[in-house]
Amino acid sequence: MTQTAHQPRINLNTYGRTAPAVTSALMALGKAVDDSGLEKSLSELVKIRVSQINGCAYCVQVHIDLARRHGVNQPQLDQLAAWEGATVFSGRERAALAWGEALALMPGKPVADAVYTQLQAEFSEPEIVFLTAAVSAISAWNRIAGALQFTPPQQQT
Repeated sequence: MTQTAHQPRINLNTYGRTAPAVTSALMALGKAVDDSGLEKSLSELVKIRVSQINGCAYCVQVHIDLARRHGVNQPQLDQLAAWEGATVFSGRERAALAWGEALALMPGKPVADAVYTQLQAEFSEPEIVFLTAAVSAISAWNRIAGALQFTPPQQQT
């Protein structure tokens, strides 16, 4: 079977011009998370993992580029899809990734109390609030960029 080139249904610029209030609202949510004090490297790992689950190539690439800029190392990026069996993640990162996955998969199954208990062991209540907001924001972007097939940006090295 021959693979055809990926074509956006609507491109990012058109989306932004058509729905500037939506774009601004999602950007404001992202800024609130960034300003919360939650480690950028950690939030970027979670955003990448949620984007992988949601199948959004655009968001995966954007957040891999941001993760690199915020000091996420290559072994973590390489092993992120299989983080549960990897040894390169801290307890805090593992709790955040488990929370992100649980929220991404929430439509199919409720979030287990054990996942929340693990999260509470590593994060303060305000951090949990902002981590949850980060997952919510990236999930919204995944649905927009994935459904409209935004073209992933060129990988930055």
